[in-house]
Amino acid sequence: MKFPSHKAWFSGLTAVILMSLAVSVSAAGSLAFIPMGTADAVGVMDLETNRLTSTVSGTVNTHGSALTPGGRYLVVGSLTAHDNQDAPKRPEGVTAEDHAAHHGGGSTAASASSGTGRLYVVDTGTNTIVRVLEVPGPVHHVLVTQDGRYAVSTHPMGGGISVVNLESGKIVEVIATGPSPNYLATTADGQTLFVSNTGNGTISEVDTKNWFVKRNVRIGGGPEHMALASDGDHLYINDAASGEAVALKLSDGAVIARYEIGEAPHGLGLTTDGGALLATSQGDEEIVRVELDSNSRKSVQLKPAPYHLTVSPIDGRILVTSRAEAKLWVLDPASLTIVDEVSLDGIGHQISIEAQ
Repeated sequence: MKFPSHKAWFSGLTAVILMSLAVSVSAAGSLAFIPMGTADAVGVMDLETNRLTSTVSGTVNTHGSALTPGGRYLVVGSLTAHDNQDAPKRPEGVTAEDHAAHHGGGSTAASASSGTGRLYVVDTGTNTIVRVLEVPGPVHHVLVTQDGRYAVSTHPMGGGISVVNLESGKIVEVIATGPSPNYLATTADGQTLFVSNTGNGTISEVDTKNWFVKRNVRIGGGPEHMALASDGDHLYINDAASGEAVALKLSDGAVIARYEIGEAPHGLGLTTDGGALLATSQGDEEIVRVELDSNSRKSVQLKPAPYHLTVSPIDGRILVTSRAEAKLWVLDPASLTIVDEVSLDGIGHQISIEAQ
């Protein structure tokens, strides 16, 4: 595949980010992007019809995903180690300098890693991979910063996160956070990023201006997926070890509540009004809704093995994948009843949604 030159790609990305401040890009309107793991593809689902409309092919074991502001590009990470890679062949008409920059500039941080990971940059207008970036190790989850400049990845085998500048394609930071870093969340202003470290039961707060860990908060257990409340002060985290979700008050650095979810909780989210916590229990095969003001709990059976969860900003409906079957459920957020069931080509992981 012939990639665009680095300069042309950078110019296009910069223009899109500026335009996206005023209007969302129509190419990614009302779509959900679903990495499908070892199916080596990303499914593209129309949220109006609840059907896959196209597929992004050419990825390898993609798990994490995140959209740039406005949805023009999708960044997906490979959970497979790509050791001893041969240098990609330089396409005709591309200078050696542009080719090196396009593939991350030969970063020493990446080359020193025992297992090199990959980020795929997908043009959501054409659903094609336009760039492949190297990162230091297999990628679990992905986040794009609020300003669209950086892609941040968790590396469960490396004990930290990497930060890639999407303009240059270079790794700018590799930050140790803790053993088995899992999920990422960020504040609305983009100045702080949170990392759940499953291996030692901590949450790392990362300063995104200077890229350093400014605080580690111990919550215990095995923290995984997270959701940040709109007030920016309450971070909800599922604890795979205890079968609960916890509420961390960031200003106090303390856990102020625990909510029963069930065996092997995984997906986590908040309703669009922020009033209820939503979570999946793989072991109990349930979807759970907890009202945060009253602490009342409602659960509905969802078989088999409900897995990743995201909430649609369009109408608040819940999208849940199955870990046991290649499918996705669309649920009503209030009743938790199944609105639709969508067949996938593989097991769905971290879903990204862009709406007009």
